[in-house]
Amino acid sequence: MTSQLFSTSELSPRAILTGVLIGAVLTPCNIYSGLKIGWSFNMSILALLLGYAAWSSAGRMLGCRPWLQKESNISQTCASAAASIISGGLVAPIPAHALLTGERLPLAPMIAWVFSVSFLGIWVAWYLRPLLIERGHLRFPAGVATLETLQDIFAHGREAARRIAVLGGAAALAAGLKVTDLLFTLTRWSPSATFSQYTFALEPSLLLLGFGGIIGLRVGCSLLLGAVIAFGMIAPRLVASAAVSVPADGDWFGPLVEWLLWPGVSLMVCASLASFAAQLLKSFRVRVDQRHGGTPEDWRRPWPAAALLAGVALSVWLQHALFAIPVAIALLAVPFALLLAGVAARVVGDTGIPPIGAIGKVSQLAFGVAAPGQAITNLMTANVAGGAAGQCADLLNDLRAGRGIGASPARQVVAQCFGVLVGSLAGVLAYRALIPDPQMLITSEWPAPAVATWKAIAKTMADGFDAVAVDARVAMMLAGLVGIAIGFAENWLPERWRGWLPSPVAVGLAFVIPASISIVMCFGAVLAAVAAHLVPAQARRFTVTVAAGLVAGESIAGVAAALLSMTG
Repeated sequence: MTSQLFSTSELSPRAILTGVLIGAVLTPCNIYSGLKIGWSFNMSILALLLGYAAWSSAGRMLGCRPWLQKESNISQTCASAAASIISGGLVAPIPAHALLTGERLPLAPMIAWVFSVSFLGIWVAWYLRPLLIERGHLRFPAGVATLETLQDIFAHGREAARRIAVLGGAAALAAGLKVTDLLFTLTRWSPSATFSQYTFALEPSLLLLGFGGIIGLRVGCSLLLGAVIAFGMIAPRLVASAAVSVPADGDWFGPLVEWLLWPGVSLMVCASLASFAAQLLKSFRVRVDQRHGGTPEDWRRPWPAAALLAGVALSVWLQHALFAIPVAIALLAVPFALLLAGVAARVVGDTGIPPIGAIGKVSQLAFGVAAPGQAITNLMTANVAGGAAGQCADLLNDLRAGRGIGASPARQVVAQCFGVLVGSLAGVLAYRALIPDPQMLITSEWPAPAVATWKAIAKTMADGFDAVAVDARVAMMLAGLVGIAIGFAENWLPERWRGWLPSPVAVGLAFVIPASISIVMCFGAVLAAVAAHLVPAQARRFTVTVAAGLVAGESIAGVAAALLSMTG
């Protein structure tokens, strides 16, 4: 078995080592961006380009044997698994747990927890692969994009060199601006002091500009719309009516967001659940090729079953040992996680968008009923579902890319396990370096919108809605109705009308991040749209590459600065 599994042409030591090293560098990037803006970046294409650049250079200078296409696929599988560790809880339930309890998990238990929930998702993906990739007709857009890039750079070496040069230039520019900002504190331009108090400013961040280019014009404009509604229309009325008490001299974001998060979260939750329900109705019209019969070969192998059982046992034990969750509830979390990970996989296969936020919210609501009044149980059982769904979605995208070049699924699973291990280590260390004190979160410096959302839902499910101010409850109800309407409309309206709907998740997100972030991300989306209109061929080739460089450059500089401040 071992001799068949390991291969110098695919699962080679250098492919795994390359993936581990790239993953260790890219994982903190997603932790940084997740805590800043609540979004993460799919690192598969960036990992491909970095691995190709490293081994192409090594081949020219050191005479190393050629870097093979299947090795590159293994490397990106490992690296992207590490970077997707963000779904394991480091930017949502784990910080929310610290804020609710006033206690941080110790280092080793935190690493074990993040690894356990992610490891579980790997084996869900293994058992879903025959149905969703081999027999099904799902496209998996992110996996196809990775496959096309993989084939392109190996077919046209010059194209790879151009993309790598653009990537490096964008990363250097973003890192340079971030270092300059850290050293000299660049001015956040705002029309007036009043606008600045309501967080309206231009943020000198190329990371935000890069994310704007990725999210598209609809989402970017929706962020701007949400910022105008929340901080331009609602917030001044809250201050004028004394519904929110703001300091005479200081940061207004924290007090304002304590009220604004309720309609924002309600809009995101209700829209996500409505869209989720509509997608379920479509996704579970199973389209299986009836020419294939019998039990898939993947399901007859003993070692995946043993690994799945090990993941289940580890998850249940850690829920009980770390968070005092009753064993019965911990056991209930596992089938719930498996079910929702499967649902997320189908949605990803159809749309390319992993509904991890919706998965977490569904889990929190379900366990709010199963374990009423228990905020920590609510948080951490839902974390199991979110972590499993995130890794399941990531691996299925990688398996879809691997299928296009005849890669071995078993070898990709081994690479994914290495990635989850290094991601757990690098992610936890990066999180603790960036956030030495959880009280730094939900501020204008670290908005952490996912933390605010998970914490708010857990607290509400435990304390009841009486803990929320009356006017905020009215706003929640109105926002929830709007979210439900748009969530269903997004899935049921004809295609030509959907693009005119605002993104309810983006509008809701803008309620819990500073307006300055929404403004710059919208500007990035506009720039990308203009480029796509004026130079469509170049935009298709380089937009994602430039965005990846900007995101990686600034976040790496930010993480490095945090590490230096710890040693200084």
